[in-house]
Amino acid sequence: MHGFKGERVLMRIHIGERDKFNGNPLYQEIVELLRRKHYAGATVVRAIMGFGASSRLHTDRFLELSLDLPIVIECVETEEKIEEILPELDEMIGGGLITLERAKVIMYRPDLPPEQRRESAAIDITGSWQAKPK
Repeated sequence: MHGFKGERVLMRIHIGERDKFNGNPLYQEIVELLRRKHYAGATVVRAIMGFGASSRLHTDRFLELSLDLPIVIECVETEEKIEEILPELDEMIGGGLITLERAKVIMYRPDLPPEQRRESAAIDITGSWQAKPK
C-alpha cells in the first residue's frame, strides 16, 4: 500500500474469545471483513487476564482457567475507512469496547530484502502528524 505513512487512526476492538458471529469466532469474522475491504492490516492479540463491562474476571491462571479470555483486534487505517466500517462492527459485536486514537505511521512495508526496498518505504520520523498531500 503505497503512501500509507502519516496521520492515521488506530482502532482497538476488545471482545471475548468465545464471542461468535455467523457461528464463527467473532475475531476471525472481523479480521476477514477488514481483509475483504482491503484494510491495511489487522492483528489479533489474546490476553492472559482482563475484565470488561460485566466486571467478571477472565484469566489463564490454572485454578481460575477461563474459556473466554480477552481478545484485542488492532487495525490502523485512514479515518474515513475506520468510520466506514463502524456500522458493520456495531452489527457484529454484542458486548465489547471499541477505541480510536491518533497514530503516526512511520513505516508500512512488506518483508523485502533491503536491496528490493524503495526509498519511499524507509522509516520516516520527520514532518508533522498530517498526511502528506497527494
